[in-house]
Amino acid sequence: MQHNIKKYLLDIATSIETINDFLGDERDFKEYESNKLLRRAVERELEIIGETTNRLLKIKPDIEINEARRIVNLRNWVIHAYDNVDNIIIWGRHCIQRSSHTLSTSK
Repeated sequence: MQHNIKKYLLDIATSIETINDFLGDERDFKEYESNKLLRRAVERELEIIGETTNRLLKIKPDIEINEARRIVNLRNWVIHAYDNVDNIIIWGRHCIQRSSHTLSTSK
């Protein structure tokens, strides 16, 4: 596996772990919604995950990443439509569940 691929996979895993650390075990949407710093921190990690996924797809198009297109689209939405980010969508689709993206490479 190329060095960059390993680095990008580690970056994704680190961002997922960081989101889980930010949110803790007791996930509380009201706390998330009322805490701008927490929301922005989670959004930033989602941007990193999306950008890294996009780079991986360019380097190794056959890499298997669950919902890769959706992850990249989320990144684009958060960055380019920052004034339209919906906390409920971010929370419901990406944060309330323990992140469990399955990453593997096709050999």
